[in-house]
Amino acid sequence: MRDTRATLIAAAIATLRESGFAGASARRIAAKADCNQALIFYHFGSVPDLLMAALEDVSARRMAAYRELLDHSGTLGELIDGARAVFEADLDAGHVTVLVEMISGAQSTPGLGERVSACLAPWRSFAESAVRDVLASSPFGSLVPPGEVAHGVVAGLLGLEMLASLDGDRASALALFDRARAVGDLLDRIRPLAALLNLSPSAPPSPPSPPSPPSPSAPPSPPHL
Repeated sequence: MRDTRATLIAAAIATLRESGFAGASARRIAAKADCNQALIFYHFGSVPDLLMAALEDVSARRMAAYRELLDHSGTLGELIDGARAVFEADLDAGHVTVLVEMISGAQSTPGLGERVSACLAPWRSFAESAVRDVLASSPFGSLVPPGEVAHGVVAGLLGLEMLASLDGDRASALALFDRARAVGDLLDRIRPLAALLNLSPSAPPSPPSPPSPPSPSAPPSPPHL
């Protein structure tokens, strides 16, 4: 049973890449999986449910690749190089096409948009955690809000992948990675100096203590007669 589910998910991914959401019918997916289309409804209940399982499978594999990337990246330059490699692997495997087609299909299928968005939510959480980890070792970390950076990273990567997937032009996206690599190298080189200079913002000065009340003066001595 597990093998049948995996086969149907693989067939759904291939169908989304080749025929798009509109062409991902039960008949076509079943033909790709070389099985009876009734098995789609037995295992998944509906074609949209199978297509969501396909998107979740793609998302899980991409997440695993990025987690491994973070585990083996010690500098910003290495992180950017790894991100570029995963970016190209995503395009080669057609992962971005699957996401693009599911977003497209969500416009005409009630309830699908919320499910696609929920599938992307862990990416935002993962990116925020990754950004926080990277910034923790940087003297500039307290200057940058991780949540905002993570939102920009996810939106930027998805946008780059979608554009490169739609128009077939990777050169512009790869040029941005090259530019980011140069900036990352620069930040890696100045990190020790920045830490030495303690460029993190200093704590705000403590408010001045209120003045002490004047001590009572001694009464004047009586005049000597």
